[in-house]
Amino acid sequence: MTAPPADPAAPQPTATSPSVERTLRSLELTVTRRLDGMLLGDHLGLLPGQGTEKAESREYNVGDDVRRMDWAVTARTTVPHVHDLIADRELETWALVDLTASQEFGTTSVRKRDLAIAAVAAIGFLTARTGNRMGAVALTPAGPRVIPARPGRQGLRTLLRTLLTVPEGAHDRPLRRPDPAAATDLAAAIAALDRPRRRRGLAVVVSDFLSTDLDWERPMRVLAARHQLLAVEVLDPAELTLPAVGLLPVVDAETGELVEVPTSSRRLRERYRLAAAEHRSQVALALRRAGAGHLVLRTDSDWLIDIVRFVSASRTSRGAARRPPVDSTRLPGHPRSLPPATGRGRPGTAAVAGAGGRRGRRAAAP
Repeated sequence: MTAPPADPAAPQPTATSPSVERTLRSLELTVTRRLDGMLLGDHLGLLPGQGTEKAESREYNVGDDVRRMDWAVTARTTVPHVHDLIADRELETWALVDLTASQEFGTTSVRKRDLAIAAVAAIGFLTARTGNRMGAVALTPAGPRVIPARPGRQGLRTLLRTLLTVPEGAHDRPLRRPDPAAATDLAAAIAALDRPRRRRGLAVVVSDFLSTDLDWERPMRVLAARHQLLAVEVLDPAELTLPAVGLLPVVDAETGELVEVPTSSRRLRERYRLAAAEHRSQVALALRRAGAGHLVLRTDSDWLIDIVRFVSASRTSRGAARRPPVDSTRLPGHPRSLPPATGRGRPGTAAVAGAGGRRGRRAAAP
């Protein structure tokens, strides 16, 4: 996955280029060898449905099918439990991959563009099972490019081969007349990801989210209302801090605008660091409000380990969210767990109050 800086005069790779085939083979081997077996499990879609394989057990609620009673757990806990079912349906994944000029940047052994394609490969190989399909919308300097969804690993290889051959168009020299209209419109691309209307599934947005405005938050919310949404933020360490190298000429890779930055100023470097950290926190907050999972990949870290940690943490939090709340009235030593005391009150009053309290807590639980 190492890639030197692109030479604008060099010919662009084609789908049959040996370099593209080597990169594609290296990606597949890296993902399957290091991730396969570490992230096992089935996709749980947004739609409820009947299946044939048992999932986790949970407490019985009014309206549950009694044929799904989990008698073993019920006997151990003395509380009625039912088991959920894994829905038998295909998973359709659509990815918006930002391959604009701002992604053709990297100060380590890998560029952000290569890391974005690697993230799509990891997600694709982990979800490429029988019947599952994956498509993509590549956001290129020439405009969006739709790659149709195809099933299986052969369809995924075709998708990755297309992404690897997208022409590069970064400006390495300033333009006499910078073009502000050439800046990436991420909001419009996200809104177009679900047009035409696609079946419910997994939607992935891979970008650096460097735009100062957060206009993409609203279309992300609309997308999350219909699909399971994952945002992959690709960063380079040089975008977070400035080095002290004197007067640094910087060219906007998309618009061609030239800006000279006096990096010898300690105050300016500190202001830049704080502004970059504030922007990152705003992006994270906007993604959280939109209801999207947030995976951060950096060019100076092991992106496979980052993916493993993210998926493991997501599964842990999902399991905690699905786990029923602990009822303290059933814990040993709790006053309500003891037999009701005889006195002025009628027998069984404490048990009735405890049951009513449990119903109230279950109704208020999300």
